Amino acid sequence: MQTLSHDDVVVLLASISIMLLASRMFAELGRKIRLPVVMGEMILGIILGPSIIGHFFPSFFNNFFPETGNVAISMNAITQISVVMLLFVAGMEMQLPVVLKQGRLALYTSLTSLAIPFTIGFWLAWINPELLQLQQTNSKIIFAVFFGTAMAISALPVIARILMDMNIYRTKLGMLIMASAMFNDLVGWLIFSVVLAMMDNKGVGAGLGFTIFYVVAFGIIMLTIGRKLLSKSLPFIQTKLSWPGGVLAFSLGLCFLCAAFTQAMGVHAILGAFIMGIALGDSVHLNEKAREIIHQFVTNIFAPLFFVSIGLHVDFIAHFNLQLVLIVLVIASIGKIFGASLGAYMGGLDFKNSMAVGFGMNARGAMEILLGTIAYKAGIIQVDLFVALIIMALLTSITSAPLMKWIMRKE
Repeated sequence: MQTLSHDDVVVLLASISIMLLASRMFAELGRKIRLPVVMGEMILGIILGPSIIGHFFPSFFNNFFPETGNVAISMNAITQISVVMLLFVAGMEMQLPVVLKQGRLALYTSLTSLAIPFTIGFWLAWINPELLQLQQTNSKIIFAVFFGTAMAISALPVIARILMDMNIYRTKLGMLIMASAMFNDLVGWLIFSVVLAMMDNKGVGAGLGFTIFYVVAFGIIMLTIGRKLLSKSLPFIQTKLSWPGGVLAFSLGLCFLCAAFTQAMGVHAILGAFIMGIALGDSVHLNEKAREIIHQFVTNIFAPLFFVSIGLHVDFIAHFNLQLVLIVLVIASIGKIFGASLGAYMGGLDFKNSMAVGFGMNARGAMEILLGTIAYKAGIIQVDLFVALIIMALLTSITSAPLMKWIMRKE
């Protein structure tokens, strides 16, 4: 059996230590200037990676963050687990009753904020894939569906934080934005799971049809029967088992089980974790302390490892393509802001509040970074487009709150 050598263990533990300690420092610095935590972690990854440290101090970079060998394989396994747990927590933040209670206004906003940017992104990738650097060996339809999804998805955690900072989270406007973002994330990840299944099937044949059927069936069962069973079992888990170890082991155990199930079906493990998070987080019996413990455990330990690792594998300076960055940023912002604002206006909001909804939903943040990273590792997109998507996610997250405040202050 092949195992890590003594030196491999030392390097792995040291690299994890560097990533966790430094990411916390950068996250705290970012918080002082009111930037999302994920941005501090991303910036640290870029500094530690080939963009800066790898360029000026290559020996340090190669010693602590090797790109090949046992340490690289072990770190890849850790980041894979981190992605699964991140989607699990993102699913727990979704509240399906909130979406349903918003009625026609949320329905219009959700549909247009998803359909319009998706259509624009799909159309651009379909008519001019070379502009977005599609490889000739890749499928044009898979690339177009992915790019449409990338333009349509929002970032629920970032949006929630922005609304809380502005003290409008529990207002009608805040609930509308949250409900629409939840719908966007749910549909977006379902579409992206189908894209990954299309990659495995190399097209849209019978195998893909069965995969889509399994995905839909799994989602329906988990959000109906599974959700009820979880809700009934939670009081027993939380009162009879040791606290908080019992509920932690129960929750994360089911998370990994569902992730393994969807991975076995030919769909990425993230979908199973995401749906499991929705089913568990939607229960009224889930203790708020348990929810907070799971959230803090994942976002402060595993999330930094994932977001820092993104910068360790890509040279953001060498692969910065200004034209591509501007195209992605403009297409993403126009599609999302126009789509969300149009839906809110059609639903009955005035122009000012409709625009506020559009600006609020334009934040992409962690969800876009996750989407882009998985697509890049799956070979759907090239490194230049990946860098452009990351920059777009960071810029839209930074500008979302100031634009909302600006439009809401206007008479």
